[in-house]
Amino acid sequence: MSKYPADLRYTKDHEWARIDGKRAVIGITDFAVHQLGDITMVEPPKEGESHNRGTPIGTVESVKAVSDIYAPLSGKVVKTNDPLRDQPELLNEDCYDEGWIAELELSNLDESKELMTSEEYALYVKDQG
Repeated sequence: MSKYPADLRYTKDHEWARIDGKRAVIGITDFAVHQLGDITMVEPPKEGESHNRGTPIGTVESVKAVSDIYAPLSGKVVKTNDPLRDQPELLNEDCYDEGWIAELELSNLDESKELMTSEEYALYVKDQG
């Protein structure tokens, strides 16, 4: 379970959210990173944009594929992880801390109740394998 930190919440699209009050830092999971392989480019969302849960907010490109990043929760992008633009490998190295994608100001806190716990997500990805 250590691949999926307990303080995060997860989506079926393999994004995570670290919720703190009305804000959430978001990123992609270790499972997604390993499926993608070596990440070569990250296009994060633009600061100031608002997104609904489940809509594409950016992309991750790897040697294998280009994949959309989906908003795990609805909200406005208040900050992006700018170092990812020049160092996309941060996702491969540390997808939960140094490799975060963006910070959102949440517009609907109730949506967080629909995200999976680390245990639920671990079982979900086990069934995917």
